[in-house]
Amino acid sequence: MTEGTTPAAEGVDTLTRLEQEGEIAADYLEGLLDIADLDGDIDMDVEADRAAVSIISESTSRDLQKLVGRDGEVLEALQELTRLAVHRETGDRSRLMLDIAGYRARKRAELTELGAKAAEEAKGTGEPVKLKAMTPFERKVVHDAVAAAGLHSESEGEEPQRCVVVLPA
Repeated sequence: MTEGTTPAAEGVDTLTRLEQEGEIAADYLEGLLDIADLDGDIDMDVEADRAAVSIISESTSRDLQKLVGRDGEVLEALQELTRLAVHRETGDRSRLMLDIAGYRARKRAELTELGAKAAEEAKGTGEPVKLKAMTPFERKVVHDAVAAAGLHSESEGEEPQRCVVVLPA
């Protein structure tokens, strides 16, 4: 907390900063959509202390799949470029999360299920369960699902081969 501010004022300042990040990101992504001649609407929100921006489309999301790429690779790159655009405008590092055509939301649901199944397997066998290599986003979702199932997990290995290991109780 900065001198002379209250916790409530700090929360408002953070919300305002995150909303500003979302606005900058939306402007950047709208320009990108125009350049690529793709249709899409931008939806902004604040989730878990980070700006969340989504590109959605009423028409076939097939066009937007180009922006997702194979296994979300293009999406990850666009997220980093968008974070850089926000950083350029604000001078602050951004933790902004980008989703395109619901890809990340679907992936989150799949990973939550994977984490819950791995936790059940670890409980049942009493042995650690090692999952395949994942991105930081994917590992975070799995760690959260394992914790919700009442177990502990940890990441091991080096990028890009870093993976989650679910530990039995």
